[in-house]
Amino acid sequence: MKGTYLGEFEELLLLVILILADEAYGVSIKEEILQRTQRSISRGALHTSLTRLEKKGYVQSAFGEATPVRGGRRKKYYQLTQEGKTVLEAVRNMRESLWKAVPNYKLGLQ
Repeated sequence: MKGTYLGEFEELLLLVILILADEAYGVSIKEEILQRTQRSISRGALHTSLTRLEKKGYVQSAFGEATPVRGGRRKKYYQLTQEGKTVLEAVRNMRESLWKAVPNYKLGLQ
């Protein structure tokens, strides 16, 4: 993954999209982030980051069917690409490696 940078918020989005699976669309992503992190995000920040992740090739989107509940508007659903899964796993491995290298006494665990 040399040369690939994944920001903390981007990592959070990728994880939430995996958690939500087939129900990963704007509102559900925003609600899941709030529920799990107590972090409120704007729609603009969410959609800007999702667009950036699409451009990087980490997520892909597709529109669902129009529903009367939404006034005929369609939901845009997101899912990780194989490249997105690969970069997320690389970030996980890097973080685990770093945490394992921290001596316990630095965290006050002894």
